[in-house]
Amino acid sequence: MSCFVASAFLFVLQSYAAPSEFVQAGFGISLDPMDFDPELSSNVSGDVTSLPPPGTSKRAPHSIIIGVRKGGTRALLEMLDIHPEVAAAATEVHFFDWDENYAKGFEWYRELMPYSYPHQITIEKTPGYFTSALAPERIYAMNSSIKLLLILRDPAERVISDYTQVYFNRLENHKPVQAIENLLVRNGALNIRYKAIQRSLYDIHMRNWLRHFPLEQIHIVDGDALIRDPLPELQKVEHFLNLPPRIVSSNFYFNQTKGFYCIRSDGRERCLHESKGRPHPAVNSTVLQQLRSYLQEHNRTFFRLVRRTFDWQ
Repeated sequence: MSCFVASAFLFVLQSYAAPSEFVQAGFGISLDPMDFDPELSSNVSGDVTSLPPPGTSKRAPHSIIIGVRKGGTRALLEMLDIHPEVAAAATEVHFFDWDENYAKGFEWYRELMPYSYPHQITIEKTPGYFTSALAPERIYAMNSSIKLLLILRDPAERVISDYTQVYFNRLENHKPVQAIENLLVRNGALNIRYKAIQRSLYDIHMRNWLRHFPLEQIHIVDGDALIRDPLPELQKVEHFLNLPPRIVSSNFYFNQTKGFYCIRSDGRERCLHESKGRPHPAVNSTVLQQLRSYLQEHNRTFFRLVRRTFDWQ
C-alpha cells in the first residue's frame, strides 16, 4: 500500500496554467483525458497476477468511496487498507459513471475487485461517482444498503488542486496550458461553467445522492482534518463501517522532508505517489475572493443538507 499525502503549501508560481474545460448541462461532468489522475493504482490489496489465497473470493464492494475528486480519496483508501479487515481495490474502476464500463455488466465489475476473506469488507474508490448523474441510481440498484464514503475539503482549495493536477498532466503530455485566472474568469465574471468549479458545488451533487440514499448511509470524511491529523477521521470511518478499531497513531508519521503524514504498516514506511501534494499556484486575490464568494451560498446549502458544518473559508 502507498502512503498518505497532504496538500502542499501554496507557492508563487506565476507560470502555472491549465486546459480550458467546460461542463455540460445537468449533473454529469464529462472528462477530458487530461483530467485523469496519473496514479490510478498502487500497492493496495488485490494482486491480479498471483493465485488467490485459499478461502478467498472476489465480492462486490461493501463500501464505495464516491468522491470527491481532489478531496483525498486516494489517501483515504490507502489509510483504510491498513486495517486487516479491509480489502481495497487497486484501481479506479469507473463502473457506475462510465456507460461503456457499465454496459460490460456486474460480473465484469466484480472481477476487478480484490480477493478477500469472508471476514473482510471490500472497498473501491472512484472519485467521479460523486459528480455523476447516473452513479447514485446504479449503485442503489446493485445494493440499496451499501455504505458510502465521501471525503470533502474546502471547495475553493479543491478547485485549485483540480486545476493543478490537470496543469501537470498537460505539461507531461506536451499540451498547451493557460493561467488559472483565465479559466476562473471570463469576460470579467466568474466562469461558473469551468468544470473544476462545477465539481465543487457539493450541494448540487449531494441532492442527487440523497434522492437514492438516506444521509445515514453516507459518511462524510473531513479531508482537511484528515490532512492535519489522520487518526480521528479514520476512527470515525471504522465506526461507520462496523470495523473493530485496528488503526492506531503509530501507523502514521510526519515526514519532515515532504511536509505531510505518511503511513507505517507491516514494517514498511511509504508515502503516496509524487503526483500527490504538488504545490498550488498563487491565485490573484481578487479572483480567489470571487470564487469563495460564489461558493459560500452553495456551502451553506450543503451544510443544511448534511446537518453539519465545515471550517471552509
